[in-house]
Amino acid sequence: MSQKKVSLTGVKPTQAPPHLGNYLGAIRPALRLADQFDGRYFIADYHALTSMRDPAALHASIYDVTATWLACGLDPKKTLLYRQSAIPEVFELAWILACVVATGQLERGHAYKAALDSGEAPNSGLLFYPVLMAADIVLFNTNVVPVGQDQKQHVELARDMAMRVNHLWGAGTLVVPEVFVSDAPLVPGLDGKKMSKSGGNSVPLFDDADALRRLVMKFTCGSEPLGAPKPSEGTPVFEIYKLVATDDEVKTMARKLAAGGYGWGHAKEDLCVALEREIGSKREAYRSLRADEAALDHVLAEGAAQARETARATMERVRGAVGIARS
Repeated sequence: MSQKKVSLTGVKPTQAPPHLGNYLGAIRPALRLADQFDGRYFIADYHALTSMRDPAALHASIYDVTATWLACGLDPKKTLLYRQSAIPEVFELAWILACVVATGQLERGHAYKAALDSGEAPNSGLLFYPVLMAADIVLFNTNVVPVGQDQKQHVELARDMAMRVNHLWGAGTLVVPEVFVSDAPLVPGLDGKKMSKSGGNSVPLFDDADALRRLVMKFTCGSEPLGAPKPSEGTPVFEIYKLVATDDEVKTMARKLAAGGYGWGHAKEDLCVALEREIGSKREAYRSLRADEAALDHVLAEGAAQARETARATMERVRGAVGIARS
């Protein structure tokens, strides 16, 4: 039995195919926690239904995400990887949690409020989203949930629901998770703003080297003459270079930019070299993994089988506490 704290990370298949910002800002930092925590990673396929309506696209995206995380270094022998939809206990627990959370708390959810503010008519799934997320978390006796600042609210709601259950039906009925705010970096896109697919400024992670280079050359940069000194900190090219180059390489680029005679074109070429070193082998691994959906199914099924052992034990405890124990 592992003595590490349990951490849990959910990945929506709407994030597929991944871009460089997903990798540097989320995937790589999350995988680096594997030595610190007993990790659980799940593909949040039912969460995706709040916005996805194309069955074929959803089906393909699940495999895209699975192959991405494996290619980037997730070891399924050490870290569970499974589909949310393979764990029916999630949805049973979600109903119990829904019966203890106030509707006002859900109406204050960031995503729900943002949809209302933009004039949309949000579906009930978007309102219920935090409840399903809370079930994902507490079902597995999760101690910590690594999140960015923008996701803290969901984990805090999960804490509230778990504490409410424990207050009503007994201490220890559910493990109350803690927020673990990761130091994931903000990755700039082609225009210098946060890289995102919706913003149209992203760099696909697994494009071939030539396509990657063409996009890198489009990064926004200054218009200083070649011989003029150039700033480094805060510029998109340099900020990404810091995430993929060695410390000595970063210092060298900063020195060259400050000295002049080294243009942004040179900096972009050096960035291409560092990026290819970082993701070239992962690109090949991804393509090999993605081509074998049966093998991906096997990984996900094995992860789900292990995850359900914990899920069943949690639900047996919860059912007994609330008075729905099975004979």
